[in-house]
Amino acid sequence: MNVGRPKDVAWQGRTVYTGVWKHPVDGPVRARRLNLDGDGQGDTAGHGGEQRAVLVYQLDSYRYWQQHLGLRDDFGQFGENFTVDGLPDDEVCIGDRYRIGDAEFEVTQPRVTCYRVGLRLGVPEMAALLVAHHRPGFYMRVIREGHVRAGDEIVRTRQGPITVAETDALLYLPGRDLDRVRLAAAVPALSPGWQGSFRDMLAPAPAAATAWDGFRPLRVTRVIPENATVTSIHFADPPEAARPGQYLTLRLPDGAVRSYSISNDAYRITVKRESHGTASRYLTTELQPGTILDVAAPRGDFVLEDGPGPVLLISAGIGLTPVLAMLHHLASGPSPRQVWWIHAARSRAEHPLAAETSALLATLPDAREHVFYSATGGRLTAERLEALRLPATATAYVCGPDAFMKDMRTALTRSGVDRIRTELFTARPSVNPGLADRPARPPHPPTGEPGPGPQVTFARSGVSASVPAAASILDLADACDVPTRWSCRTGVCHTCETPLLSGSVAYSPDPLEPPAAGSVLICCSRPTTDVVLDM
Repeated sequence: MNVGRPKDVAWQGRTVYTGVWKHPVDGPVRARRLNLDGDGQGDTAGHGGEQRAVLVYQLDSYRYWQQHLGLRDDFGQFGENFTVDGLPDDEVCIGDRYRIGDAEFEVTQPRVTCYRVGLRLGVPEMAALLVAHHRPGFYMRVIREGHVRAGDEIVRTRQGPITVAETDALLYLPGRDLDRVRLAAAVPALSPGWQGSFRDMLAPAPAAATAWDGFRPLRVTRVIPENATVTSIHFADPPEAARPGQYLTLRLPDGAVRSYSISNDAYRITVKRESHGTASRYLTTELQPGTILDVAAPRGDFVLEDGPGPVLLISAGIGLTPVLAMLHHLASGPSPRQVWWIHAARSRAEHPLAAETSALLATLPDAREHVFYSATGGRLTAERLEALRLPATATAYVCGPDAFMKDMRTALTRSGVDRIRTELFTARPSVNPGLADRPARPPHPPTGEPGPGPQVTFARSGVSASVPAAASILDLADACDVPTRWSCRTGVCHTCETPLLSGSVAYSPDPLEPPAAGSVLICCSRPTTDVVLDM
């Protein structure tokens, strides 16, 4: 029996708040619905809770790792609550129930692949080793609360259909049998998160990620000022049609890499000149027709979905560009769908492409247009959006500043609209489980001398830097304060999977399953050439 309260632990210059440090306890411990008495988790999003109330690891696996890694038998060091004699992962099944003491438990899922077990053991790759060697351990929920003590007999009272080891392999390892995935997804006792992951695997595969690899030269045919600060740029002969709502990534003559939404049904981008933006200044004031620019293939999953239901196209400022591309697509039919165009701008003079928008809406049989100018009639607020009485069956596409999108999401939800898609121009929010908060810093080049490795460009963050010796791309991103998303840091969970716009990488360690084509796992990859990443 092992318990432990969360504590702060120093790690790579940061502080991790974690409950992975468990220690044996004497006497009976009460198992409750959410936890054992005296136990706790630092990151309750990934650990603990009703589905993960108790973590189990086996004495036989201790002996296995002692032989392979020289680990000692310090019970609780794998973060487990119950160290058990027996119950191997290749025999215990999801849905098994066990009576221990006067409590009863149900097996819900394998262990979460998390970097903190490696932190605890001093073996950074431990999360990957647990999966690769089919020894993850498992979580249980408490069916009947009661007291448990070391030495209690373990009695199975119900058996499930698929083992812990197979379930773990189906999620994390290649070569999976989809019939077995269907079986796993249908097990009622499996935790909702794992059920959702398996359902995602069974969903139809998306279309190919990109029309071409890396950058290719495209010729600028027209540069058209739309107002005092906004300019549209047209490219010749699009080699592949974009999906409405996607964006193009450009590499400019000075090496800067920037992404801009396509604003029509061809390859047109519409750029607002920012006061301190060297890239936007070049594109809006210096770029000339005939210029050749390196352009990556259209990307992005903020795209118009097919279907018969109403469509809400909601934008503010230059955020109109991706939803205008959606409007072009709807008008090309024209679509019989009910279309709502809702836009916010400071004034008529600062509302680019207004006439084009109205002309497109006029071709649709069931269109509505609502424009709000904050300088004259007041800004578009959540209350004003609710007052429009939007159809609850609609799908909403929202693009604009973060605060605007948050307000619109709130209003849409209160209006009964639950299919809401939003577009972020900046890097996606971080997923850094367990790290203590610290003041946010804008992305920046790393301190110190440049590294000896190839150059990595984080396109959304606008930062380029050379990789230090032996560092992963994730290590470099962390040093640049580029927002990152990760969990295992060893190539297992694919949380860090990121679109690769150009270049090539090598892996160390090798991931247990390769990422999708056109993507990389930044936690364990190192560039072999200069690379550009969509982050």
